[in-house]
Amino acid sequence: MVRSLWSAATGMMAQQLNVDTIAHNLSNVNTTGYKTDVAEFQSLLYQTLQTRTTSANGEEKPGSAQVGLGVRNSSISSIFTQGEMRESTSPTAFAISKGDGFFAIQGLDGGTYYTRNGNFFISEGNDGLTLCTAEGYPVLDTNGEAIVFDDDMIANKITVTDGGMFCYPDETNNPRELGMALGVFQFNNPTGLFKTDGGYYQETPASGEAMNEAENDNLEKSKIVQGFLEASNVKVVDEVVNLIIAQRAYEMNSKAITTTDEMMQIANQLKS
Repeated sequence: MVRSLWSAATGMMAQQLNVDTIAHNLSNVNTTGYKTDVAEFQSLLYQTLQTRTTSANGEEKPGSAQVGLGVRNSSISSIFTQGEMRESTSPTAFAISKGDGFFAIQGLDGGTYYTRNGNFFISEGNDGLTLCTAEGYPVLDTNGEAIVFDDDMIANKITVTDGGMFCYPDETNNPRELGMALGVFQFNNPTGLFKTDGGYYQETPASGEAMNEAENDNLEKSKIVQGFLEASNVKVVDEVVNLIIAQRAYEMNSKAITTTDEMMQIANQLKS
């Protein structure tokens, strides 16, 4: 009966983590580029009560008797399905409407981070007009360099092709390519990316090295759309259903602890 106490306790802790994950998803339902997290679990060690053996008649029993010791979290994985497109009035809003690519930005530490949030801005500096995130991190091009426009350019006249190439109107008001493009990168295993604050991801050995779409002909190229943002892929109805299931599982584990406690009380009250 003591085993049931600990097993049910691990179940309650697991379901609490499950609820935390669901709550995090629901809180980011309006976060641009957010990807749904899913808590995954696995059973703990098993105790063998009886090994495979033979009966009193010499007949071999088909299996052993084992009892599990509860559950634990194995991972919290992100689901990188496509979010729906939402129109934006900003000329520097970009969305990956088709493809598995990520935008690249340069963090404060000089390292490269990746995101599906294409809500970018223009920051005026000494070097010109820099395309950056809301936090001021420079957005990188296909060569891994910060995207900087001439300071005499007008931001709302800058356009982007579906391949990510920047254009600006010439004297005849026809768009001309500027010779630089948004850097878009893919990973063999995006689930292995390390999540950081702000919806940014870091490359890890589990994710594999970032693959530059501009340099790798074997990759299916992502389609970039200007004037749109990719919404989160959180499905509120699914999350609410999962929340109800997690709550019921938590209640059942709590009931198992209460039942075990009552059984132990009865055993302690038995008189010879």
